Amino acid sequence: MQLQRPALSQEQRLVLAQQQIQSVELMALPIVELREKIEEMLEQNPALEVLEDPAVLSLDAAAGPRKEEDAWFETSSDPGFVQRGSGPAESDEHHNFIEGVLSREETLQEHLLRQLQLQPIDEDLRRICEGLIRNLDDDGFHKQPPESIFEQEAPPGWPRRLPEALRFVQALEPEGSCTSGYLESLKVQISQLPAAPSCMMSAADHLDLLERGKFVELAKMLGAPVEEVERCYELIRELSPFPGRQYAAAEVRYVVPDVQVIRKEGEFVIILNDEEIPVLGLSPFFMKLNDEKSAGMEARDFVRENLKEARWFISSINRRNHTLLRVSRAIVEFQRSFFSSGPKYLSPLTLKDIAEELGLNESTISRAANGKYMQTDWGIFELRYFFTNSISGMGSSGSQYSKGGVKELIREILSQGRRGSSDQEIAGILAKRGISLARRTVAKYRKELGLESSYRR
Repeated sequence: MQLQRPALSQEQRLVLAQQQIQSVELMALPIVELREKIEEMLEQNPALEVLEDPAVLSLDAAAGPRKEEDAWFETSSDPGFVQRGSGPAESDEHHNFIEGVLSREETLQEHLLRQLQLQPIDEDLRRICEGLIRNLDDDGFHKQPPESIFEQEAPPGWPRRLPEALRFVQALEPEGSCTSGYLESLKVQISQLPAAPSCMMSAADHLDLLERGKFVELAKMLGAPVEEVERCYELIRELSPFPGRQYAAAEVRYVVPDVQVIRKEGEFVIILNDEEIPVLGLSPFFMKLNDEKSAGMEARDFVRENLKEARWFISSINRRNHTLLRVSRAIVEFQRSFFSSGPKYLSPLTLKDIAEELGLNESTISRAANGKYMQTDWGIFELRYFFTNSISGMGSSGSQYSKGGVKELIREILSQGRRGSSDQEIAGILAKRGISLARRTVAKYRKELGLESSYRR
């Protein structure tokens, strides 16, 4: 029989107070989320108030004198929109319609359906084609097998006329849509070429050999002249393996930089973006209540607690901004070559380097850099972009290159008239510059840059 006996144990634990947890959370917030947190705290804590908000336009500023260019539209014969009808509602509706037409891009489905409406085909075939088009993803490929798109209310002769409908949609612009994948799409586009080499369709089944430039080997396999295989390679490179992507709406992501680095008189100046953050202070009413002795015990406790939380919140924001400024200064010092000459001169840098320089913990540096953006002369970059591993160079000097810098070199090589270069050729060009990389590493960096392989470029 097991007996339960009381026992004492001694252990060490680090317990964070709620205010310390809040301070850590504020350190990790980018500027947009920080503003949302401030608005949330303003609703929760009546002792906290906004002294000044640069991001909000006052009524006095809005009613101030307008710029000269603002009056141009009012004095011109074209006020920017056309009024139709007699009522303001109809005018607004027309104005919204015009704005929608100007700002909204056409999707792949809309592009294909618009062409379909102009084709002289019977209604049953049109319905089948419409079903196929609505089943396409952003690449132009089937979401579901074409045989399963009409589970209910199928058009007459649906299974029998499916191949006809597939061929009809595949011939619409962009050619090669309504296929199962990029290989079938390429073959459909090859079939539409007016003077394609006779071996081109078979060559498409060996894209790996074409990509590696094994033209002689492939010519022997296909029993075709080497020149003809090379011609197939050049023609396939001009095709689009993913025809629908040109109509895919690009996801627009708006970034508000937390810091800005500008060059002034040969020196780099770091500016903290405080225009998006309101200036906070303590409520005079609560300060007065805190000094009054006539208030009850419960009221005084409520006032003191809210004032304490408000002071801590303001202090945490100031600490966050101060730490972010220190980290940004250290990054600029370590990466001066980048800010002077551009992304390909990015130096190797780790969180540990910044932590040792500032006397802070690596986790603090990580939180300060995570999700924050810096505006530079070379664009807007996430702070984590500046932390990159090193790649050893060849030769006695043993030069160090950053991973980000090497990736920018690869981008530069492909943009300088070498778009058809294979990964092995790029590795050879880098080797001449003293950077030894394996072909598979070049392929990995190329994919991280969002660049296609040589035959797709």
